Amino acid sequence: MAVTSFLRNKSQKSLDTERLPAQTIYTTTRISPGEKMSRSALVGNVTAMLEDAGFMVSDRCAIRPKSFDVAARRGEDVLLVKILGNIDAFDARTGAEMRRLGTYLNATPLVIGLRTRDEELDPGVVYFRNGVPVLSPDTALDLFLEAVPPLIYAAPGGLYVNIDSEVLQDVRKDRDWSLGRLAKELGVSRRTVSKYEDGMDASVEVAAELEELFDAPLTSPVSVLDEEESVREAEEPPEGPDVDPDDEAIVTVLTRVGYEVHPTERAPFKTVSEDEGDHEQVLTGHSELTKTAEKRARIMSSVGRVTRTHSVYVVERAPRESIDGTALIEQSEMERIEDRSEFRNLIADRIEYEETA
Repeated sequence: MAVTSFLRNKSQKSLDTERLPAQTIYTTTRISPGEKMSRSALVGNVTAMLEDAGFMVSDRCAIRPKSFDVAARRGEDVLLVKILGNIDAFDARTGAEMRRLGTYLNATPLVIGLRTRDEELDPGVVYFRNGVPVLSPDTALDLFLEAVPPLIYAAPGGLYVNIDSEVLQDVRKDRDWSLGRLAKELGVSRRTVSKYEDGMDASVEVAAELEELFDAPLTSPVSVLDEEESVREAEEPPEGPDVDPDDEAIVTVLTRVGYEVHPTERAPFKTVSEDEGDHEQVLTGHSELTKTAEKRARIMSSVGRVTRTHSVYVVERAPRESIDGTALIEQSEMERIEDRSEFRNLIADRIEYEETA
């Protein structure tokens, strides 16, 4: 109830069907409490919403295990999106992997989900699971399609709002109220009001009361795409997994030619390799060239186009030059590479051959 009344007071745009063009009505925003939707349909609806919002969206990462479902880019904003009916299924290992991948690929990890085990997610609220922001489809639609950012975030103890401390101090002084007078009006201590003016966030109830008292907007949106230190977990994600013994020779080559190599655990690629000097990333896979490997290579290529990274799949024997933009390199070739320019040229030649064939 507090969320609804606060957003109503803020005159947030309604998502009623008569207020939106037909092409922006998504099944995900019309789910009644208790109603079920297949995960495949939910992924399709969220993907359509992102595309309508101007994002380039990758193919679905339909290979298990997987940390994210799709990658999406609009301008310089890159998202790695996990889409779930029940967000309680989002475990700590997946959260850590998504946070690491976000760091490697300069992307924002994001979960879009419908509910917890106990309740539906409120619109206009940013939740967090394992350090990753979580939005309902309504909130995502508002943010990405309607350019209306969320105002509330959930944290231990309840729902909170970012207070613009400078504006609060200015309107209090304009009213010629002391800290004690405002504290009395709010029913809190003078020290608490002082903390609000020093940048401490307020509960939804207090924020609504402040705006009613001063008849002025005092809140600022929750930043989802940028680092928001006040609401995100401060600790860094845990270290990534060890290198798979089968991949050690590949990682040795990448390290030798100057990349910092990050093994992954639940991504459609085995490693992300970074060249910090040139701000270049390479996604790498490695296995026998099976049907599953070909599917993985196509997903890597699709994710690579979104994240602006090259993708390489190392195999024992390559019967072709590339797969949909993912360069195929035989392991013996890989082990003979001496420097980074040779590696880059080899990737470019393989992809160019596919494009001109």
